[in-house]
Amino acid sequence: MKNLSQFVNFSAVARHGSFAQAARELGLAPSSVAKSVARLEKDLGARLFHRTTRAVTLTEEGRALFAKSARLLEEIEALDLDSVSDNDEPAGVLRIGAPIGYGVRVVLPVLARLRERYPLLEFDLRLSDGRVSLTDEGLDASIRFGELEDSSLIAQKIDEQALVLCASPTYLSRHARIRAVRDLEHHTLIAFRLPTNGRDRPLEFIENGEKVSVEPQAPFRISHGEALAEAALLGIGLAQMPEFFARQYLAAGALVEVLANFRPAPLAVNLVLPGSRVRPARVRALIEAFTASA
Repeated sequence: MKNLSQFVNFSAVARHGSFAQAARELGLAPSSVAKSVARLEKDLGARLFHRTTRAVTLTEEGRALFAKSARLLEEIEALDLDSVSDNDEPAGVLRIGAPIGYGVRVVLPVLARLRERYPLLEFDLRLSDGRVSLTDEGLDASIRFGELEDSSLIAQKIDEQALVLCASPTYLSRHARIRAVRDLEHHTLIAFRLPTNGRDRPLEFIENGEKVSVEPQAPFRISHGEALAEAALLGIGLAQMPEFFARQYLAAGALVEVLANFRPAPLAVNLVLPGSRVRPARVRALIEAFTASA
């Protein structure tokens, strides 16, 4: 029977790719963590890490063990937290990933309300517009837009966001009126560069019941939604963005929606969870909070 602490230490090193960083997380000396992992490797008869002076990376055997041990530790943590918390009250640290703009404007208010309800909860909110791995980052959950690619994960829809095409009143007053999608050929478009792959996201519309995509031949390419809205406010051109970026500006009249009758299908917003069937009370509380706010 392997010592549970060996798997805890191994998982920390696997997440961080560093014995020193894992040791800081665990409150141990780096040498202790290294010896623990070495003992585990000896017990298993397999090398778990490739070690160089610059990096520590998982071997094939290490990746397989990390996937299994992550699920095991998650289930043990769920049992432990639920047993020590009075009346099954959620406790511990919730580690959540989210896109920057949505995280600031939508997720933070949900977490603030959750904290008021469950004061034993702590939060580690990691904001990034790139694709984040739940396993590599040790996350309990992550917010993602659109379709889920990894079949080992579970996605629960918590929101949907309309895509709105906007421009400033100043820009619209200086350019030809826009009545149909084809009119965009005569206008300046601001492209959103997808952080996940570096490509420009096509502008999407529904016209005569058919999906229509427009590849923006744009003088401005921007990889952050907040900056996309700001560029539209400055009168640079037309930008299509999730409604939460534009809502306050539309309400104030600082931006005007264009081609509102041609909106595409809204973007699904999913709370993505590891595939484990066991959910700690803190994760169940998070799911409930987002479901209630939907």
